Amino acid sequence: MANIKETIFEVEKLNPELARQIQKYVKEHSYGLVFEHNLPEAVRLHKKVPAVGDIVNILPPRGEDENNENTVPWVVKSIDNSVASLEHDGETKNVSIEDVVTLVSYRDVIYPGLKEIDRIEGGNPEDPYHMVINAENYHALEALVYAYAGKVDCIYIDPPYNSGAKDWKYNNNYVAAEDQYRHSKWLAFMERRLKLAKQLLNPQDSALIVTIDEKEYLRLGMLLEQMFPESRIQMISSIISRKSSSRSDEFARNNEYVFFVRFGNCKIIPLKETNYINEGAEIHWQTLRRSNATNIRDEQHPNQFYPIYVDVKTNKIVKVGDSLPMSIPVASIPKLDGCEMVFPIRDDGAEMMWGISREKFVGYLEMGYVRATKHTPNKPQKYVIQYLMKGTIKEIDSGSIEIEGINDQGFMTGKYKSVKKVLQDTQWSIDSHDARDYGTYVIQSFMPDRNFPYPKSVYAVEDCLRLVVAEKPKALIVDFFAGSGTTANAVMLLNHLDNGHRRSISITNNEVGDKEEALLLKNGLRPSDFEWEKYGIANYITWPRIKSTITGINTTGEPITGNYKFTEEFPMSDGFKANALLFELTYESAWPIRLDRAFDAIAPILWMQAGCQGPIIKRIGKSYLTTDFYGVLFDYNQASKFVEKVKSTQSIKTAFVVTDDQRRYSNMCKRLPGIEVHRLYETYLRTFEISGEGGME
Repeated sequence: MANIKETIFEVEKLNPELARQIQKYVKEHSYGLVFEHNLPEAVRLHKKVPAVGDIVNILPPRGEDENNENTVPWVVKSIDNSVASLEHDGETKNVSIEDVVTLVSYRDVIYPGLKEIDRIEGGNPEDPYHMVINAENYHALEALVYAYAGKVDCIYIDPPYNSGAKDWKYNNNYVAAEDQYRHSKWLAFMERRLKLAKQLLNPQDSALIVTIDEKEYLRLGMLLEQMFPESRIQMISSIISRKSSSRSDEFARNNEYVFFVRFGNCKIIPLKETNYINEGAEIHWQTLRRSNATNIRDEQHPNQFYPIYVDVKTNKIVKVGDSLPMSIPVASIPKLDGCEMVFPIRDDGAEMMWGISREKFVGYLEMGYVRATKHTPNKPQKYVIQYLMKGTIKEIDSGSIEIEGINDQGFMTGKYKSVKKVLQDTQWSIDSHDARDYGTYVIQSFMPDRNFPYPKSVYAVEDCLRLVVAEKPKALIVDFFAGSGTTANAVMLLNHLDNGHRRSISITNNEVGDKEEALLLKNGLRPSDFEWEKYGIANYITWPRIKSTITGINTTGEPITGNYKFTEEFPMSDGFKANALLFELTYESAWPIRLDRAFDAIAPILWMQAGCQGPIIKRIGKSYLTTDFYGVLFDYNQASKFVEKVKSTQSIKTAFVVTDDQRRYSNMCKRLPGIEVHRLYETYLRTFEISGEGGME
C-alpha cells in the first residue's frame, strides 16, 4: 500500500487529474489485508456525568439482565433536577440520570483528565514515577499522545487473543467464536490503537513488541506490515509451557508468538542468560571448508580452490599453493617433502571450496588467523583447516579477546576477557519463560487471595524489554493492555539489575470477569458502584500487584515468598526502590478548560509531559508555580519573575504558559531557550479536537 501511495504522489507531479483517478480507484478496491475497517466501536463511560447532547444507553433496572432495548442510542435533549429528557427517532423519554450511561464512539471528541487515586513512594524523591491508568485504553492513548508524541522508547502489549472464549469485548459485548465479523472486529480494534501507538513511538529509535497466539498471528503480521512499512519486523516462536495444553483433536499447544517491530536505529541487544560463551573460553575457530551443495568446486570460483601444505611433524601450515581452475586435476599437483597437501574435499570425494580466497588466506596465515588440526591421513582431506571469522577478528581488535601470542604452530591463541553475548535465534526455549512457574505462581506470591488467568512470565517480559532497552537506562515503556501488571514488574526488575531509571506506564480498564459480572448484576450492582469497581482488574489486580512489587508485602499483609531468579537471585520480599501512582481517566468539558477552571484535571498530564518527577503542580491561586522539574505560568503579568525562577532552577526542562495570545507564547519561547515551552490551553484542546474529527478511522 505504501508503494501505491508513493506512485500516486509521483504521478501527481506530472498529471494531477490522473493521480486523482488512480486515488479514486485505489479507494474503491481492496489492497493488502482486507477487513471491515470502519466497524462502529463505542464504549460506555459509566463515570461520566451525562450532559446535553450526549449519546446514552438506558440501563436495565438493578438486578435485571440487559436486552436489546438497552443498546438503543438516545440523545440527551435536556436535564432538569437529575432527570434527563431523551430522544430517539422521534420518540421521547424522561429517565433518571442514574439510569443512563454515556456512550462515546471513537470519532467523538473527548478531553481527558487524570484523577489521582493512590500512590506508593518507595524510591527517592527525584526518581521518576511508574504510572497505572485505569481507563479504556484508546482514550488513555490519546492522552499519552498529547504528552509523549514521538518520545516512547518501547511499547510492549499482550492484546486479547480473540479465542471466542469471552476474552474481550467489542461495543460492550463479548465477541463469540461464531461471530462472522469476529476477525474484522479484532483487526479494527487493534488498528485504531496501533495508529495511536505509532504516534507515540520515537521514529528514530524505538520498538513495538506484540505477543499473540495462533488464532490471530497471521492477520496481526499482515496488519503490522501494512501499518509500519518503514519498520523491520521479525516474529519469534516462544515456548511458554513445559506442560502443553491438551486440545480435543488438535495438536497440544505450548508456545506463542512475539512480534518485534523496530524503528530507526533500534538494535537488538544480545541476552546474557542464554546462548553465550563464558569468560575465559578459548577463541572460537570455524571450519574453512564449505559444506553446502552449492559450494562445490566450479569454474566461477577458482580462487577458492587451492592446496594448503601442512608439516606432518609440527602440524604447521608452511605453504599455500596456487589457485586451480577446473581444468587442472588435483592429482597433477606436485607434493612437498615432509608435508601433507590439503584440498577442500569431503569424505565422499566431492571437491568443495575453501571459505575464503587464496589471497585472503595468505594474509590470514601471516596474522595467525588460520590453523591445521586433526590429522586424518586416511581421508581425502588430510587435515581439518580452520580460520577466524570476521566477528572474532573484530573482538580481537576491540580487546574483548585477550591475545596470548602466536604459538609454535603459527596460529594465534587467546581467551575471552568477559562473557560473549550472542543474539537470540527466532525459536525460544527458555526455562524462565514458563508462564505457569514464573507467571501464575509469581502472581500467587503477590496476591495469594486473588486469581488472574494466563499471566506472562515476568522473566519473559524482562528479556523482551532488555533486548531493545538494555542500553537505554531512562527508557519510557508503555503497555496499554497491562492486565496483571507484569510489564511494570519487569521494568522495575530490569532497573534493579542495572541501576536504571526506566519508567513504565500501564493502562488497563476496570472490567470484572464474566462470572463476577453476572454475580454483581444479580446482586443489583452496576459499573461505577463502589462494590463493583473495587473488583475490577485495575483496582483488584494491576495496582495491588504493583504495590506489592514495590513494598515486598503481599495483598494479605505478609512478606512475599520466593526469590527473583536467573540473572540475580534475591528475595521478592526486598521489594524495589521505586515510586508509582494510580490514576483514573476522567472526561472533561471544553468550556471549563478554556476558562481555566479545570486545570487540576489536566495537571497530571502536564506532569507526565515533564517527566513524571517530583510533585504535581495544582492550581492554588498563584500567578505561577514551579517544581524542580517544570513550571506553569498562569498570569502573564508575572512572566519576568517566572522566567527568572525557571532559569535559576537548572533542572527545569519544561514550562507551560496559560495564554490565548500567540505573540506572548512566542515571546516566552525566545526568553526560555533550551526549555520545552507549551501553550495552554490551545495545544491541549486542539490536540483532542483533531484526533476526534474522524481522522483515526
